[in-house]
Amino acid sequence: MYSKAEASDIKKEFWTRFGMYMKPVKNAEGNTINWINYKTGIRHLYFRMDTGKRTAAIAIEMKHPSEEERLLIYEQFESLRDYFKDTIGEDWEWQQVFYDDDGSTASRIFAVLENVNVFNKESWPYIISFLKERMIKLDLFWNDVKIQFEI
Repeated sequence: MYSKAEASDIKKEFWTRFGMYMKPVKNAEGNTINWINYKTGIRHLYFRMDTGKRTAAIAIEMKHPSEEERLLIYEQFESLRDYFKDTIGEDWEWQQVFYDDDGSTASRIFAVLENVNVFNKESWPYIISFLKERMIKLDLFWNDVKIQFEI
């Protein structure tokens, strides 16, 4: 068992390594970006990555404070579901409504890698590979469809 400080240090080391691993990877437009803090350019729309004791996950999260606006964004993604699946190469989970750790309502589209543990460094190559592949494809998808969300 790790103390909070030790657990924080291990996660920080993982994300630092992931960032270093992704640094030479250019986005779909050929630019250098910060993959860990990916900027979608749309308020209240986030690309998130998370790791834990049992899983790693990547998600598109819609957290608009207006339920109407959030559902509109989610519907826009749903209209692109086939293109999303074709670009990503797999079907992710789709949740129109879920509740964050802080209890706020959001929508998300996500994929999870089971049976990995960020606190076990032997899992890191699997987690990095999982996140890298999906983040690059998500960026490619977003590069093609972002303009539809800006309108």
